[in-house]
Amino acid sequence: MALRAPTPTRPTLSGRLIRPLGLLIALGTLAMCVLLSLTVGSKPIPVTDVWAALTAPNGTYDHEVIRTLRLPRTIIGVFVGAALGMAGALMQALTRNPLAEPGILGVNSGAAAAVVIAVFLFGATGTGLVWPAFLGAAIAAVAVYALGSRGRAAATPVRLALAGTALAALLQGLIHGVVVLNDFVFDRIRFWQVGSLTGRDLDLFWQVAPFLIVGIALTLALGPSLNTIALGDDLAATLGARLPLVRAGTAVAVILLCGAATAAAGPIWFVGLIIPHVARTITGPDQRWMLPYAAVLGAILLTAADTIGRVILPGSELEVGIITALVGAPLFIALVRSKRMAQL
Repeated sequence: MALRAPTPTRPTLSGRLIRPLGLLIALGTLAMCVLLSLTVGSKPIPVTDVWAALTAPNGTYDHEVIRTLRLPRTIIGVFVGAALGMAGALMQALTRNPLAEPGILGVNSGAAAAVVIAVFLFGATGTGLVWPAFLGAAIAAVAVYALGSRGRAAATPVRLALAGTALAALLQGLIHGVVVLNDFVFDRIRFWQVGSLTGRDLDLFWQVAPFLIVGIALTLALGPSLNTIALGDDLAATLGARLPLVRAGTAVAVILLCGAATAAAGPIWFVGLIIPHVARTITGPDQRWMLPYAAVLGAILLTAADTIGRVILPGSELEVGIITALVGAPLFIALVRSKRMAQL
């Protein structure tokens, strides 16, 4: 009796709808977070006044607060959160390392160190921090991959994590040394270095926006190729994937996203680590869906964290990088203790 190959099961209607429906729900949640970011602060402002400030400003104090303070930090928070979430997803997909993210692999620290050096040597401020951040992110990414490789052997997840952690520790020591010894640098970056959206303006956003937009567009375009690479290098090459081109494109996207995000808001940890895992639980391993989810969920996390930081301490404010660390550290510990991570 001849054996027949099993007929592949077609996805159910509910299975086909759950990912687009979930993305719509996430976008609705992001819209709510944006609204809260504009209305909540040391002085609550009604939604009607927020709308009036955006459509017909009259120069009152509340309208100026919305237009010059809350709107810029909200816009930057959305784009930086999306960039960090997508950068983490890219790094995890390319290296097949669930620990990969811009902070743990030293990319954020590289950008931060370059910014500190630019402030120390050249007095750079504001938009002058953008190019040093890109250069630092690129150098750190190359250094981590080189340190994590052994001869011609490809870098393993464990070696990449160890190399990134060691490089990040070295660069953080350099940053703290410069900051402690130089009052000028300390005054310029004391809030920026912990990750902050305070005092950001739209001029800074317009400086980093082209890099963020190109990085996000390139990331979305890489989704199908990353799905192919997940099958293994040999099979991916057989299927026609151009591995060097995909890896180069991924590296460029990560540098654009991390460099722009760090220049705008400083080094922010855990967003790029946690968000891809949350997205993966909803979408599965399909990068075509996981990358958009990572962008929206990252924007939700950073915008919500910034809003919480404004109200958690009466009369004061916690920077967004502190809030994401307080939330991300316990989740990271749970991730490390999980069965999946124990098998690395």
